[in-house]
Amino acid sequence: MAKTSLIIKSKRAPKFSVRRHNRCKVCGRPRGYLRKFAMCRICFRENAHAGVVPGVTKSSW
Repeated sequence: MAKTSLIIKSKRAPKFSVRRHNRCKVCGRPRGYLRKFAMCRICFRENAHAGVVPGVTKSSW
């Protein structure tokens, strides 16, 4: 879980738009972010297995 203070800080508008940093919408994690789904790799994996993310299936060959 990300630090609450940093999650709140990232929600504020930055002084310059290039300073904006992506964070997971579920847990607030700053690393391993997937832009297409707006969540981190860990939350994406959990939600994909649960069937919450539409159109995503576990690969097998």
